[in-house]
Amino acid sequence: MMTALDTNILSPVLSGAPTAATIIAELLRARFQGALVISGPVFVELAAIPGLDLERTEKALKQSSIAVDFDIGEDIWRLAAGSFSAYAMRRRRSSGGSPKRLLTDFVIAAHALLRADRLMTLDPARYKLDFPTLHLV
Repeated sequence: MMTALDTNILSPVLSGAPTAATIIAELLRARFQGALVISGPVFVELAAIPGLDLERTEKALKQSSIAVDFDIGEDIWRLAAGSFSAYAMRRRRSSGGSPKRLLTDFVIAAHALLRADRLMTLDPARYKLDFPTLHLV
């Protein structure tokens, strides 16, 4: 079973946040069940964490046996586009104004749905409505 990881799973671990130990335990459990992967956008977000850079990010991922899938194909972009468009339309119809969610979230979810078996995230509510078939951990 392949588990895609959201940025909010790895950022507390890489920054040494108080919740890191709990998250590491969940990552180990997921790793026992199969491979761990992040999409290119997650890699970009991780490299922006204070105190990290590309070299440290790559080293931490390698030491953790977390693969980076930099090849985001057309199928992922199309799924993300359709889901983001539907979200933006719902938001405008509800008088919520312009979309507030980041496009990155849609690419991360589309990648998880099409290239992994599930997405591990600290914010499952963010993905439930727009990706109802995505298995969230």
